[in-house]
Amino acid sequence: MTMYAALLRGINVGGSRKLPMADLRTLMTGLGLDDVRTYLQSGQAVFSSAHGDEDSLAADLTAAIEGQFGFRVDVIVRDHAYLRAVADACPFPAAELEGKQLHVTYFSEQVGPERFAEIDPAAYAPEEFRLGDRALYLYAPDGLGRSKLAEALSRPRVNKGVIATSRNWNTVVKLVELTGG
Repeated sequence: MTMYAALLRGINVGGSRKLPMADLRTLMTGLGLDDVRTYLQSGQAVFSSAHGDEDSLAADLTAAIEGQFGFRVDVIVRDHAYLRAVADACPFPAAELEGKQLHVTYFSEQVGPERFAEIDPAAYAPEEFRLGDRALYLYAPDGLGRSKLAEALSRPRVNKGVIATSRNWNTVVKLVELTGG
């Protein structure tokens, strides 16, 4: 059995697309997933499965949520090894920063630097971003809510055709821990 994290995009934010975590756990267990646990209310669940195909697991979960709750939720599923590798590859000094200053955006597929060509990094200093394996690392010293760079990075034309969902560093680390066994 492999441990996975399911990252749900845009639920329980601003009073819309409500998805209670207890209901999500019940739904996931009904799909045959094991050891289902949720973390916070903002769309993280961990589970084990012998299935082995992240994209199929994500598609199954997306379809089940839409069928049960009546709205579509984009889902990215990643295994423990990937989550650990993303945390280990962080190009910023994570141990020296507050969790709210560092974020990872997970993508449904690899994205190249050409997607971000229109963004002038110098215009957003001291904020910075770096690309990783199906991930983008964002350093926002004043937090995500005040980040002009985060706003530029989330524009639809930048993320066209891919699912993208962000987590702060505290959540990144917790998901590694929760999927670790």
